[in-house]
Amino acid sequence: MAELATIARPYAEALFKASLSDLNAAALWVEELEAIAKNPQLLQFSDNPNVTATQVFDLVAGVAQRPLPEMAQNFLRTVIENGRLSALPQIAAQFRAMKNAQSGSSDAVVYSAFAIDSAALADLAATLEQRFARKLNVSVQLQPELIGGIRVVVGDEVLDTSVKARLEQMKVALTA
Repeated sequence: MAELATIARPYAEALFKASLSDLNAAALWVEELEAIAKNPQLLQFSDNPNVTATQVFDLVAGVAQRPLPEMAQNFLRTVIENGRLSALPQIAAQFRAMKNAQSGSSDAVVYSAFAIDSAALADLAATLEQRFARKLNVSVQLQPELIGGIRVVVGDEVLDTSVKARLEQMKVALTA
């Protein structure tokens, strides 16, 4: 997907520079727009030649959970008018990477077989921040196929302490 990354870069850089005064607020609406733009039916609707950019904008803005600030509306209009709605998830990812680089943090995704309560997640986040030696923005995704334990992905680093991984290791050891 190098092409999408190339298309998304100027949008992400412009958005980052324009929102330097309040990156956290911008990050919230960028995440929401990213989630909306991942909908395949919306992308199909926006690709229809009979649909105007205004109709696509009205649909996306109407689906948003809270009213979009003026900067978000202008950004969204620009993306839609240039036919780049499908690049919005990549734009959001690059924006998040720039925001993390500025704050010295990283995104961490914790895959767990079971839900993790907030107290346990706070303890886990503190432990992971020590392990990876940086501030982490931790999110949790459920993956029942892990059976138990967790799998943590921080950038290109993976820490897998799941039961599934241990069973795979045992299988390799027994068949070797």
